[in-house]
Amino acid sequence: MGAADRNMILPRIRQLDEGAVNRIAAGEVVERPASAVKELVENALDAQATRISVEIADGGRTLIRVTDDGHGIAAADLPLALSRHATSKIDGTDLLDIRSFGFRGEALPSLGAVGRLTITTRAAGAAEAASIRISGGRVDPVRPAALRAGTVVELRDLFHATPARLKFLKSERSETMAVTEAIRRLAMAEPGVAFSLRDVSDGGDRVLFRADASDRAGRLATILGRDFPENAMVLDAGHEGFSLTGFASLPTYSRGNAVHQYLFVNGRPVRDRMLTGALRGAYMDVLAKDRHAVAALFVTCDPVLVDVNVHPAKTEVRFRDAGLVRGLIVSGLRHALAENGHRASTTVAGAALGAMTPESPAAPIYQMDRPSAGARGTAYAAQMPGLAEAPAARIEPEIEAEGPLGAARAHLHENWIVAQTATGMVLVDAHAAHERLVYERLKRQMDESGIRAQALLIPEVIEVGTAAAERLLALDLGRLGLAVEGFGPGTIAVRETPAILGTCSAEALIRDLLDEIEGDEEVDPLSLRARLDAILSRMACHGSVRTGRRLSGPEMNALLREMEATPNSGQCNHGRPTYVELKLSDIERLFGRT
Repeated sequence: MGAADRNMILPRIRQLDEGAVNRIAAGEVVERPASAVKELVENALDAQATRISVEIADGGRTLIRVTDDGHGIAAADLPLALSRHATSKIDGTDLLDIRSFGFRGEALPSLGAVGRLTITTRAAGAAEAASIRISGGRVDPVRPAALRAGTVVELRDLFHATPARLKFLKSERSETMAVTEAIRRLAMAEPGVAFSLRDVSDGGDRVLFRADASDRAGRLATILGRDFPENAMVLDAGHEGFSLTGFASLPTYSRGNAVHQYLFVNGRPVRDRMLTGALRGAYMDVLAKDRHAVAALFVTCDPVLVDVNVHPAKTEVRFRDAGLVRGLIVSGLRHALAENGHRASTTVAGAALGAMTPESPAAPIYQMDRPSAGARGTAYAAQMPGLAEAPAARIEPEIEAEGPLGAARAHLHENWIVAQTATGMVLVDAHAAHERLVYERLKRQMDESGIRAQALLIPEVIEVGTAAAERLLALDLGRLGLAVEGFGPGTIAVRETPAILGTCSAEALIRDLLDEIEGDEEVDPLSLRARLDAILSRMACHGSVRTGRRLSGPEMNALLREMEATPNSGQCNHGRPTYVELKLSDIERLFGRT
C-alpha cells in the first residue's frame, strides 16, 4: 500500500434527510401512475368504502383523484397520516396476521414526496371536513374543508419532485391501460363495491370502467365478458386450512395469452409464478401449448399461513407450504374439468357460424389435426372389426336422440359425424374425439394397474442410437404397456405394445416417445406426471380412429355415448373442440330465418 493510499480520507457515514428517504421509499412503492392508483384505492377499501370513483388525466401523470364513501380520517390524525410508517391498520405486534390491503404506512408520505398531494376527508360523526396538503415532502397545516362524507385524495403532477422518473413512464395510452387493469383487479377482489374510472384529460369525461355492486359471477361477467360465466367452471375446494374458489374457463374457451388469468390470496390481487404454474399444469393435457385458460382464482387461508410482506408493492406472497397450495389448485381444477365431462364452450358454435358467413376470414378458428395419407391405415381395426364399405356420406335410419350429443344421422367424408339432438344438431370430429377417449382410457389403466400389453408375433427391431437406447431402457415402460429390450449397440427390440392401440407401428410409437422425453430432465412428481401424460397423449394418436375410417351407425352412436361419459371429451388432446353444437335458432339464423 502506498503513502497516498494510507493517507486517503474515507467518506463519512451520514443520515439521509427525511425528504431523500421518502423519495427513495416512493421509488419502491410508486413505480408508475397505476401504482399510485392501486395504493389509494386499497386505502379506500380498507376504509370500508362501498363506492369508489377514480379520475385520471394524461394517464395519471397530471391528475389522479380517488373519491370514496368510507369512514374517513379524523382531522387530528391527518398530519400523522403523512408521516412514514404510520398506519391505523396494524399495531405492529404481529406482522403475519395481516387482514387489510395496506399496512406499511408508506403510500401517502411516498406520494407526497414525489407529487402534490391533497387529502380532504370527513370522519364518520365529525362536525366538518378537513384538508391537508403536501408537496415535494413539505406539509401544510390542516384546514377546514367542505365534504359531506368519506375521503377525496387528489394527486397532481406525479414525479414533479423527481423529474428523471418521468422519462421512464410509457405513453399516455399505456399508462391509462395499466391504471385500468389495476382497477379491474381490485374490482374483482371486491364485487360488493361499486367502481368507476374516468379519463378527464383536457376537460373531457370519458368512462374507462364502470361496475356496480354485484355478486362475484356478475362482477366477472362485467370484467371478463358476459359469455365468461356460462363458459366457466365453478370452483370450490379445500385442503388443510386452504380453500380455493372462483371460476375457470372450459378448455375450448381459451386465449392466446395469459393476461386474462387473475389470482387472489385472501382477497389481495397477486402475481405469483407458483400459482400461475399450477394453473397451467392443471390444464396441461386439455390445452394446446400456445393457449391459455381464462380464470379468476381466489385462495383463502389463515393470514399466518402466508407472508404478504415480501415486496413493497405487496404484489407477491410467500406461502408457508407452497406445495400444498399448488396441489390444491391442480386437483381442484382437474376435478372441475372431470365433472364437466364432454361440455364444450358456447362460443364454439359462434365460431362455426362465423366461419360460414361470406365476410368471415377463410381460415377457421380451430383447425383439427389431419393425419397424412400414409397414416390413414388400419390401426383401429382391432377395436372396431367387421365394418362394411360405405359411401362418403353414410345416412343412418331415424332413431331416438338418446343423450346430450344426440343420435348419429350421417358420416360425412369418412370423418365427420352428424348427430341430431332434441334442440338442434352436433357435428363431431371422430378422429379428435376418439383420440381423447383412447387417451383417457390409457390414463385410467395406468392409474389402476398399468396399461395392458399385447405381445407382438415378431418383435420389432428399431435402431435409435446409443443415447436414445440408454434413455429408453432406463425408463419404466412396463406400466405404459411397452416391453423394450436392448438388441445390440444403439438398437432396441419392442416385444409388446399397449393392447388398447390394436395394430400399430411400434417404430412410430417409439419415435414419438423419444420426441416427448428429449431434453426432459425434471423429476418432481408434477413434472413426472406431466411427462407420462404427454407420452400417453402421443400414444393415443396411434390408436384412434383415423380420418378416412368409415363408421357404422352403432359405432358412431357408441362413440357419442362414450364421449358423454368421459371427462374432458369436449376437446382433443391438443385443446381444440371435438364437436360443434348448433341449436335450431343458430341454424335458422344461418339461413336468415330469424
